[in-house]
Amino acid sequence: PARTKADPATTAKLLVVLLAFAWGLNWVAAAFALRELSPWSLRVAGSGIGAATLFAAAVLSGHNLKVPRGQYIHIMIAGLFNVAGFQILSGFAQLSGATTRAIIITYSMPIWTTVLSHFVLGERLNAIRWFAFGLCVVGITVLLWPLFAHGFPPFLFYSLGCALSWTFATVYIKWAKVTVEPLANAAWQLLFGLVFITAGSFLFEGHPHLWPMKNETVLAVLFVGLFGVGLAHFLWWSIVDRLPAVTASLGSLLVPVIGVTASAIVLGERLTVPDIVGFAMIFAAAACVLLQPNVRHDEMPE
Repeated sequence: PARTKADPATTAKLLVVLLAFAWGLNWVAAAFALRELSPWSLRVAGSGIGAATLFAAAVLSGHNLKVPRGQYIHIMIAGLFNVAGFQILSGFAQLSGATTRAIIITYSMPIWTTVLSHFVLGERLNAIRWFAFGLCVVGITVLLWPLFAHGFPPFLFYSLGCALSWTFATVYIKWAKVTVEPLANAAWQLLFGLVFITAGSFLFEGHPHLWPMKNETVLAVLFVGLFGVGLAHFLWWSIVDRLPAVTASLGSLLVPVIGVTASAIVLGERLTVPDIVGFAMIFAAAACVLLQPNVRHDEMPE
């Protein structure tokens, strides 16, 4: 009986690790797709496939997708920043700079969330969180300082914008006191985000340019949509409540490690000493925030 009780938790932990690989490799797949597609076109296809997959999985598994009256507007605003803003800015960040650096800066998000939560939600900034904030600022400075020798790097704007867009949506959802179940929240955010991305595609590019595509681009888009967006979100929100907060947070921390490592290996990106030092400091800062006991982090991971 004891073994039987342990099995679901063990399975959940393994799934969290697999999901960390799905989200980490999602950056690599996006990099391949962006060799042929624009960020707008990639995200229309990826978000479309992902939203359809997530809604289908939720319906087939019997999840409640109902949204209480008056909360659609909050989910729509969160979808604008959490899905549309995050995905478009991350795409342009990868186009304008190294994927490894874009990942490192984007995953400074937990630190910015603690700071914004202090001012908006009144959450206390204890010594650990102040230390994490200092580590994060120093880490980003170490990472970026050598790059300013060649002028202002555009990817800094996109990467930091990506992290801050994710931060704003996370804090906004908490501020709005949204009561929708997390899986339904994620599904509707994806759908609203898809609407905004599609509108942006028509506004800036005339229409999404999705054909013709090379076979490797098709596979990359399918990976992004099916695994990086749809199934990953479904599995994450289906199992996260079964695990302690620290265990789930460890899964989140694995994502940038896997993403940076895979980008360096698969994409051939060489990490410089400032990259490594900056990443180590930002990672340590995120760990300080995410691994605090009795603190549950319910942000939508990417």
